[in-house]
Amino acid sequence: MQIDGFGQTVSLPSAEAATAWTHLQYAFLAHSASAPEHLAKTLETSPNFALGHAVKGLFCILLGRRELYATAAESLKTARAAVARTGATRREALYVEALAACVNGRPTAAIATLSAVLAAHPDDPLAMKLDHGLRFVLGDNHGMRRSLESVRPAYSDDHPALGYLLGCYAFALEETGDYAEAAATGRAALDRAPDDAWGLHAVAHVHDMTGDAFGGLNWLSGRENAWAHCNNFRFHVWWHKALMHLDLGQVDAVFALYDDEIRSEKTDDYRDISNATSLLMRLELEGVNVGDRWRELADLSAARTEDGCLIFADLHYLLALVGDDRKQAQSNLIARIHADAQRASVDSDAAMASPGMSAAIGLEAFGDGRYAHAFLALSTAHTHMQQAGGSHAQRDVFERLAIDAGIRAGFFAQAGHLLADRTAKRAGTVDGYAAARHALIEAGRADAAQMAQPAE
Repeated sequence: MQIDGFGQTVSLPSAEAATAWTHLQYAFLAHSASAPEHLAKTLETSPNFALGHAVKGLFCILLGRRELYATAAESLKTARAAVARTGATRREALYVEALAACVNGRPTAAIATLSAVLAAHPDDPLAMKLDHGLRFVLGDNHGMRRSLESVRPAYSDDHPALGYLLGCYAFALEETGDYAEAAATGRAALDRAPDDAWGLHAVAHVHDMTGDAFGGLNWLSGRENAWAHCNNFRFHVWWHKALMHLDLGQVDAVFALYDDEIRSEKTDDYRDISNATSLLMRLELEGVNVGDRWRELADLSAARTEDGCLIFADLHYLLALVGDDRKQAQSNLIARIHADAQRASVDSDAAMASPGMSAAIGLEAFGDGRYAHAFLALSTAHTHMQQAGGSHAQRDVFERLAIDAGIRAGFFAQAGHLLADRTAKRAGTVDGYAAARHALIEAGRADAAQMAQPAE
């Protein structure tokens, strides 16, 4: 047995292995690209380390790719064999149970198991971050906050992971609408952990939700080192910067970030696809010609129509297919979402049914120019979009599409209600998008009133 760098007892044979394991945890907390290297070193030195295999499997699950579920299942098998062969602590065994729940399509059960870990070991930053990540994927913003508040007392001022905890808490505060405290907490997180890209990005979310693009650009500028070390999460931080430029109407800056940073690597990771598709769709809603940029996204997304891990991913694949007018691939993806929605065998099926089906039908109709149909479907999905997972900022593209569909269909009052709801969630602040849509709605109402006037 060894003690890792966070004070947790681990079934590792040497101080060298414990050091590698500690480095893996730091890398995971910081979204560092070096995490796979540290995990590989840990398992190379300690092939019977059940917790290491369980975490490898959980990482695969969080990547949201159907083909990696087989790798996760293999990690589960290896972890169970390691427990049988050399034993494990109760804490380590619970991680294996959490992986088993995820492999079986029950992330909510995995969260319950990680909650048991945190009840016994509230100062375990690995369980804290995994719990946070799974809740984020499920759209459980209030659960994120409750979980972090329950363990916060266990993190003393000298706890080595306090900064990362604060970064997660800043994000949970922002997602539950406590913007001032979120901004202060995110800044405190970065002060304690300068590589805490999650905390830095939580503050960027605050600027997005309070319509403060100038302040957001000032916050990110000069802090690039806080996310330069990251895995593909760095593309997401650049995406936030692009959103700020878009809100200010600085389209050239948006395209420069898109080409040089956001899509500098043409991956088909759903998080990268979601960054790109949602940004291009926002641009098109503003009347900007995005050139042929939809094509490579649609090529990648057409190959993911049968994935079905996360409705959040599926809807962004569909955005790419709509953007490039890939009719057959759209039909294939919507048919698969519909088939999944008819089942009730795994947790993700509920999200496929609602908001999945309505949102998918709405996106297809919007692409076809059937705006009345699109508005009805997207506004139906809007009520339940939290269940698709992701953040308010990420789901905002679907709100924008619903509002724009309503305006284009002449449903000015209904579009106005959605716009008012959007503004209310943003502490009553009006960003560039909202200001422009208010003007369109008022102009549309005036035109409709004029047309309704009897001829003299």
